[in-house]
Amino acid sequence: MRYARGPTMHFDLFDLRLFVFVAEESNLRRGAERACISLAAASTRIKQLEDNIGAKLFYRKPQGVELNPAGEALLHHARKVLQQVDHLKIDLRDYAQGAKGHVRVLANTTSITSALPSALASFLAQHKDVSIDLHERLSQEIEMAIHEAHADIGLVAGNVDTQGLEVRDFVADELVVVVPARHPMAALPRMDFVQTLDEPHISLAEGSALANFLPPLARQMGRNLEFRIQVSSFESICLLVEAGVGIGILPRSSAARHARTLKLALVPLTDAWAQRETKIVNRATGETVSRFGRSGRQ
Repeated sequence: MRYARGPTMHFDLFDLRLFVFVAEESNLRRGAERACISLAAASTRIKQLEDNIGAKLFYRKPQGVELNPAGEALLHHARKVLQQVDHLKIDLRDYAQGAKGHVRVLANTTSITSALPSALASFLAQHKDVSIDLHERLSQEIEMAIHEAHADIGLVAGNVDTQGLEVRDFVADELVVVVPARHPMAALPRMDFVQTLDEPHISLAEGSALANFLPPLARQMGRNLEFRIQVSSFESICLLVEAGVGIGILPRSSAARHARTLKLALVPLTDAWAQRETKIVNRATGETVSRFGRSGRQ
C-alpha cells in the first residue's frame, strides 16, 4: 500500500523575516523597506512563500494587507524560529570569540580519583562558559581517541605511545597495595604484584580502567586475577579491606585519603608500572588546553 506524501516545505530565513516585517507593518511596501529590498522583490518573495506553503497568507486590501488564519499561524511559528536563529548567532559568536567552549576529556582512573577534580575546578572557575565532557578510559584507548580526534584532551599514564601528540606533565602518583592494618603484608616495606595474587582482590566495577588494567598483568605472569568483589568507588574498596574481605590496589593519593580514617596499611609495589606519571596529551596547541595544563600543576 502506498501512502500519499504531503508537500515538502522549504523555508528561507530571509523570506520568513520579510513575512514578519510585512505582517507587523500590515503593508507590503513598509515591510520591504525594513527588509531593505524593493517592493517588486518583496512581492515576488511573498508570492513564492505562499506557493511553497500552498495557501494565501494575507487578505489584500486597498490600504495594505491583513493576516488571514494561515498567516496568523505562520507568524506565530516564524517569530519563534527567528528568535532561535538570533540566539544561535549570539551563541556561535561567543564560541568564535573564545567566550564559550566544550572540551572533551578522557582520563585514566588514577587521575580522575586524585588530582583531576581540583584541576577541573580551577580550570572551570577561570572559564565559566566552558563545559567539560569527562569519561574514564584506559590510557591506550585514550591515546588512540586523541589521534582520531574523538576527544580534545587526554590524561594518560604508563607505557603509552605519545608520538605525534603534544605532551605535558600533569601529576605523579603510584599504585599501592591496600591491606588491613593488622594483615601480615602490612609489615612489608614493599612487595611485588605477583605476591598479591594469592590474596582475594577487591576492585572497581567491571569496565573501569583500573579493573581492566590488572588482570592482563597477572596473565603475563601465568596467573589469573579474579576479583572477589567489584564495587563502585575507592572508598568502598577501602571499607571492605578494613573489614578483612580482601586487599586492593589503588592510587596512593586516593588510598592515603581513606587511610586517615580507616585502619589500613599502604604497601608500595616494586613493579615499574606502579609508578604513574600522569601526562596531558592533545593533538594541537590551543589556549584552552594550555590553561587546562597549567591548572593541573597548581
